[in-house]
Amino acid sequence: MAYRGRYKPKNPSKYDGDPTNIIYRSLLERRFMVYCDTNSSILKWSSEEIVVPYVSPLDSRWHRYFVDFWVQYRDSNGTLKFSLIEVKPMAQTKEPKRVPSGTKPTRRMLNEIMTWGVNQAKWKAAKEYCNDRKWDFKILTEKDLT
Repeated sequence: MAYRGRYKPKNPSKYDGDPTNIIYRSLLERRFMVYCDTNSSILKWSSEEIVVPYVSPLDSRWHRYFVDFWVQYRDSNGTLKFSLIEVKPMAQTKEPKRVPSGTKPTRRMLNEIMTWGVNQAKWKAAKEYCNDRKWDFKILTEKDLT
């Protein structure tokens, strides 16, 4: 079940964007928003404000990837760092099972394969975008957000 809603930050000055228009599309995203908003190491953050162009493997055309989060923080050494963060359920970060030979794939199987291909293209583009800026790209799952 998908949960959506608006997030109202306790520290709106930390939000890099319009703090009255922060949308979460899952409880995992909301959990990460609370973390960004309340963690003193995080200096600035935003949600879906960074757009990374990528070529979809489905139609070989350019599309826009709105990365879940951008974060500016100080690491344990006090160094200023920047990261793009994608928040996904663990199941969506693993390659789908192969369709057994001689078996007709179900609609669900096809959807998982297509989604995986598109996500791989998005994440590759995000890594390149970050490398160009000396930022980090991270994919966080429920295991990271407990």
